[in-house]
Amino acid sequence: MPLNLFEQFQRIANAYFLFLLVLQVIPQISSLSWFTTVVPLVLVLTVTAAKDATDDIVSKLRGEKWMNVQVGDIIKLENNQFVTADLMLLSSSEPLNLVYIETAELDGETNLKVRQALTVTGDLGEDVEKLADFNGEVRCEPPNNRLDRFMGTLTYAGQKYPLDNEKVLLRGCTLRNTQWCFGLVLFGGPETKLMQNCGKTTFKRTSIDRLMNVLVLCIFGFLAFMCTVLAIGNCFWELNEGSNFTAFLPRQDGNEATFSAFLAFWSYVIILNTVVPISLYVSVEIIRLGNSFYIDWDGKMYHAANDTPAEARTTTLNEELGQIQYVFSDKTGTLTQNIMTFNKCSVNGKSYGDVFDSTGQRLEVDFSFNSLADPRFVFHDHSLVEAVKLENPEVHAFFRLLALCHTVMAEEKREGELFYLAQSPDEGALVTAARNFGFVFRSRTPDSVSIVEMGRQRSYELLAILDFNNVRKRMSVIVRSPEGKLSLYCKGADTIIYERLHRSCSKLMDVTTEHLNEFAGEGLRTLALAYKDLDEEYFNGWKRRHHEVSTSLDGREGKLDELYEEIEKDLLLLGATAVEDKLQDGVPQTIELLSKAHIKIWVLTGDKQETAENIGYSCNLLREEMNEVFVVSGNSPEDVRQELRSEVSPIGKCFPSHPIHFFVLIRGSELAFLRLACLCKAVICCRVTPLQKAQVVELVKKHKQAVTLAIGDGANDVSMIKAAHIGVGISGQEGMQAVLSSDYSFAQFRFLQRLLLVHGRWSYLRMCKFLRYFFYKNFTFTFVHFWYAFFCGFSAQTVYDEWFITLYNLVYTALPVLGMSLFDQDVNDAWSFQHPQLYVPGQLNLYFSKKAFFKCALHSCYSSLVLFFIPYAAVHDTVRDDGKDVADYQSFALLTQTCLLFAVTIQLGFEMSYWTAVNTFFVLGSLAMYFAVTFTMYSDGMFLTLPSAFPFIGTGRNSLNQPNIWLTILLTSILCVLPVVTYRFLFIQLCPTINDKVMFKVRQAKATPPPPPRRTRIRRTSSRRSGYAFSHAQGYGDLVTSGRFLRRPALPRSSGFSHAGRTTTSFSPMGRSAGYSPTGRPQNAKVSDVEVTSLQMYKTIRDPAL
Repeated sequence: MPLNLFEQFQRIANAYFLFLLVLQVIPQISSLSWFTTVVPLVLVLTVTAAKDATDDIVSKLRGEKWMNVQVGDIIKLENNQFVTADLMLLSSSEPLNLVYIETAELDGETNLKVRQALTVTGDLGEDVEKLADFNGEVRCEPPNNRLDRFMGTLTYAGQKYPLDNEKVLLRGCTLRNTQWCFGLVLFGGPETKLMQNCGKTTFKRTSIDRLMNVLVLCIFGFLAFMCTVLAIGNCFWELNEGSNFTAFLPRQDGNEATFSAFLAFWSYVIILNTVVPISLYVSVEIIRLGNSFYIDWDGKMYHAANDTPAEARTTTLNEELGQIQYVFSDKTGTLTQNIMTFNKCSVNGKSYGDVFDSTGQRLEVDFSFNSLADPRFVFHDHSLVEAVKLENPEVHAFFRLLALCHTVMAEEKREGELFYLAQSPDEGALVTAARNFGFVFRSRTPDSVSIVEMGRQRSYELLAILDFNNVRKRMSVIVRSPEGKLSLYCKGADTIIYERLHRSCSKLMDVTTEHLNEFAGEGLRTLALAYKDLDEEYFNGWKRRHHEVSTSLDGREGKLDELYEEIEKDLLLLGATAVEDKLQDGVPQTIELLSKAHIKIWVLTGDKQETAENIGYSCNLLREEMNEVFVVSGNSPEDVRQELRSEVSPIGKCFPSHPIHFFVLIRGSELAFLRLACLCKAVICCRVTPLQKAQVVELVKKHKQAVTLAIGDGANDVSMIKAAHIGVGISGQEGMQAVLSSDYSFAQFRFLQRLLLVHGRWSYLRMCKFLRYFFYKNFTFTFVHFWYAFFCGFSAQTVYDEWFITLYNLVYTALPVLGMSLFDQDVNDAWSFQHPQLYVPGQLNLYFSKKAFFKCALHSCYSSLVLFFIPYAAVHDTVRDDGKDVADYQSFALLTQTCLLFAVTIQLGFEMSYWTAVNTFFVLGSLAMYFAVTFTMYSDGMFLTLPSAFPFIGTGRNSLNQPNIWLTILLTSILCVLPVVTYRFLFIQLCPTINDKVMFKVRQAKATPPPPPRRTRIRRTSSRRSGYAFSHAQGYGDLVTSGRFLRRPALPRSSGFSHAGRTTTSFSPMGRSAGYSPTGRPQNAKVSDVEVTSLQMYKTIRDPAL
């Protein structure tokens, strides 16, 4: 508690009110009772302390449970566990001490990677005693943020062994398809490479908070100015008029006019302190807390599939959500679902895909003929199944190629239960498609591939794998069929394959190109498939030369490429596949809506350029009408600078609609990059590290002075989430690292539009209305004191009753303004989505700024003049109905404060756009409370109980029963709001804002508009197509043929289909409807407790029959 109070008094406002409390205990200065400051101050400190205590408790409960892991510890990890420290791999359950890890939280890639322990440590196995006796010494590089490099040595048993990235598991990885492994902790906590990339946690403040700090300082200066003016007035009054009052106000010895002015200065500091009301900060916290609850309670941001509601993890940034200008988004897991689906294909010039019945519904294919089919796979064209059943040779060759040309591994824990381990999700989707259409990949050895073709077990001799790389963009296998036929099967980017086709395929190529254009227009990832039969004699000579090149030390890669080019020519085209990199629901619509709200969206990803570009087109971030795509990809600082300079010039001369892809942040090129990027409608930065993501965000924050939001789902997004003004975590896919570092979290990217365009805009609008009104009512309240000083001899006499001063902000005006700040909305959520331009005023700070503040001050000055001089003139030389005088101080104080309360309440009514029963109750209830408290405190009983505290005996009943008093209240209220009504009428007629126009439409509609029509899929006519397997990595062909990749032997099985039996009790499908997930994580439902194999790659589902 003492520490919390110390932190609270670090705030200028709290320290200021504590200083006022000290002044109030000095009798020579204070003209107000101590309780006028103590009650609000204690309330503020108590509410804030309770809030801070709650936040601390929640943060402690959410803290990580790995705090006891230290360097030198040996820890055991099991399948699907998160790696929580940087480890040197010691041993694993897999052959040759291999482990398989997913690094999506580090680099955004969903494909699995292989790590291998040293043989000397792999022999330790899982023997706990041997592991405990391990006494090796590791010397390695100091902590750094390089995710792609590790250098060190292990000294063990007198020998030194080199350590590199292949021997290390970094924090942020997830162990996949490996039963267990042991690792030695090298770095823990903030020293891990992941945390080195995360940046520092900073306290985030909204732009309104920063503006408020400036305004509060201005208010303090203005307060000092007013007190100085009144102190000078007191000095002159004492010199000129004070001597006339010494008969009944004798001066103390030695008190001169200057000393009296000094005391008056501090007295007016106390009286005019309401110009900086302490209740402002309490009200702001309550408003933010209420708007945070709205986010938590929003059922439209609840994702039922994984039971995840939206969560506001902070209560201090809500209004900032209404001012976002830049959104920085991760790709993998944020825009996409990490699921590949086989949607369409073209075989021998015929396109297969979506087929609709007479009612417009898509037809699902029945795969019951195939006992080994994945029951979760969905396809919508039955004619392709019929072609397979009719043994169409081209269709059979098509799926045979998909079943043979890949690097996928398979395991059967029980007969019929196939589990695929795919290095890239593309390959998993293609092999799963072949499996369902009757060409089931069953197993492989270093020199053979076993498949089941329409129920017949067949084993193909694997003679060579011509592996994929980023230059080739294709992959080939050379196999010998059981009949002895030699064939080469190739799949890859269509532009690459077309260059190597036999000229007899020209007509088929034209037809297939039309299909490819159609597929690409729908944002699908396309591959072309081709084959050729090989001559035995030619292949033997080629194989001999291949062996010679493979063992050479000079120019091996170039010579291999030449050999590959030689044999991969004169191919025969089979067709093309179309795979969808499945986006999250509503991503294209969300991006389009945010773009209409003038929010710029940048995608920052660690994935490859081609993958990011393809997703950019799929989600409508990139469009075909964009003139050109500029790629900036220099490998040195000078190259980057040169490319940036060369690109800025042509863009500046044409319409700024170009997207930029690929950027590696190089110091010295930041401003050139920023100038270029800000000319573009879309920016995609590829292959960026977590730290570089944060650098891009900081660059925009620093030089554009714009409000930024970062959204991501993995640990690699933590740094940019912390760097941005607002950090949003996507929960449910890549663990909880991003969520734990975020300010807001939810399950789907599409909820971002509701967070910004509805909750953010409303929060900003409500906060701005609250601040404008709060300053108005308090400035008006305070300025009346200033005018009264000229009529009371600058004696620091208050114009209001002390109890009214105490309760004005806490009781009489607190609930109405809170009701407006919690429930007000200009238009409902449906209109907000129909008119996203309503978001623009928040980006331009139109609702509350320095200009709006000074307008509010001028309005308050006018109102205070009316509220003082109209009642003053009304009671001057006026008598009651019975002839008695009413021009006494207490009657004037009651009249002035009543006029004030009515004027500010009516002003509140003009500010509110949305009246609710709660608002009405608060407004009318506050007025009723005022009169109830006034008549109670001015009663005879209260005076007799405590005369010094309740001196206004009988003032209420004696004044408020006079008609001229109520006429004065009516007149002052009309004069206070008349300029406001006039100004608003003329402004709406002559220069209406977007809010005025939309609100007029709402009034015209007189009803909630119907929901917007469902958006149909946008078909693009495009010649651009994706390359082959963008998330694939080079080197897996060598790994397959080497035998290192092989797992435990498959179960003995028969060669036919029929033995598997497609029954629900013997087959636990691990796929996803129409999709393949490389991670094996649950996608849409909580899973039951089932036995998990080391090669599980699909979602585990609950089988209804079990």
